[in-house]
Amino acid sequence: MFFRRRKPARVLVLGLDCASPDLVFNQFKADLPNLSRLAASGTWGELESCIPCITIPAWSSMMSSRDPGVLGCYGFRNRADYSYSNLVTANGAAIKHPRLWDLVGEAGRQVVLIGVPQTYPPRPVNGYLVTDFLTPGLDSAFTYPAIFRQEVLTLAPDYAFDVKGFRTDNKAGLLRRLVDMTEVQYKLVRHALTSKPWDFFMFVNIGVDRLHHGFWRFHDPTHRLYQPGNPFENAIRDYYKMADAFIGELVSLAGDDVTVLVVSDHGVTRMDGGICVNEWLWRNGWLALKTPPPDGQLLKFEDADVDWPRTKAWASGGYYGRVFLNVAGREPQGVVPRAAYQQVRDELAAALMGITGPSGESLATQVFKPEAIYQQVNNVAPDLLVYFGGLHWRAVGSLGHGGYATLENDTGPDEANHATHGLFILSEPNRRGAGRVAGHQLMDIAPTLLDRMGLSLPAAMQGRVIL
Repeated sequence: MFFRRRKPARVLVLGLDCASPDLVFNQFKADLPNLSRLAASGTWGELESCIPCITIPAWSSMMSSRDPGVLGCYGFRNRADYSYSNLVTANGAAIKHPRLWDLVGEAGRQVVLIGVPQTYPPRPVNGYLVTDFLTPGLDSAFTYPAIFRQEVLTLAPDYAFDVKGFRTDNKAGLLRRLVDMTEVQYKLVRHALTSKPWDFFMFVNIGVDRLHHGFWRFHDPTHRLYQPGNPFENAIRDYYKMADAFIGELVSLAGDDVTVLVVSDHGVTRMDGGICVNEWLWRNGWLALKTPPPDGQLLKFEDADVDWPRTKAWASGGYYGRVFLNVAGREPQGVVPRAAYQQVRDELAAALMGITGPSGESLATQVFKPEAIYQQVNNVAPDLLVYFGGLHWRAVGSLGHGGYATLENDTGPDEANHATHGLFILSEPNRRGAGRVAGHQLMDIAPTLLDRMGLSLPAAMQGRVIL
């Protein structure tokens, strides 16, 4: 029996950062004809994110098919060493493993990348690159080749990489800026798609994520601040409709012979509040301060007068918690004996899982040990990663809250947290998809696209091909 090998595909990847499978496949389905059409003829489903389920490192995990431990990247800011204050932003320089476009370029295929997280600062690619939301501004180097920068600025002199200050009470202004950013990004994507040669084209829309964080309480009836009939009730729906229309346009412009992947790095869920993890550590004897935080005044942990020789643990806040033990012989003033490390870590993990909500309710908190969830643990990982309350509660790193639970976010208004599952829709020319499938993780994306492009899969990739 003879099998006909599929012709190597050109691939168009349209990333929707934080896009929700429930919104796309259920709530908004009737309003999203292009996404629904792609799903109807393709293969689609939920896509399990990495731990942590945040933009960085999720997109790099997806595109390299390596987990965050192998990448040595555990969030936006990572410890550069075992000192107490040397945190560095995890931009593209933090990723040492090849990502999909590197492999495609090495095979002689041409790529175009726009807005893909962790591509700033720009590195050489076999094609064209415009960097991501970590780009400082238009005055920086943000393209490859460098000369492409002038073309971008001529086409879109007001090009925006992100919506600055999206944690704001000025919702009307935020929505205008979101739409303006998205439209100017679409202008560039449309231009690049139709004027540059490519075999692999990838664009990531960061606006979906910013929209969720800014407007989720106006959309979700289960959110504690939701009010029916509010003026922004349809803001999220309308933005998804805008994204759907643009996806339809791009698919049409790309041509009938292109494999299309629509994908998100994680999902979204309501945020009920925050667990003040350093406050909890302080009040429960894990963290020692030389000077208590002033009453009624928030104190960034970086500004706290920590008594390190009496401190066993401290934490960094964010959409999830990162907890670090102060280990003797590892940290400069470590006090946890190496021989007792596992015992102390287990004790702390159990205590964190026992934290209750403001009314004494169980939060069903999850605590992860890096070596249990990653193939390798490279660079300086947290000793524990914490999902408070099924991610309905974020980790708040500041002190001075007067308690360990808060309904206010210390970095500004934020209505949503991330969820552990994003989505994917894979539509291929002249090939009927498998419909809805389950059980796939975002590291499956890179090997799948390499397979469709007729390229060999590196043995070190951790994902599997989606058939």
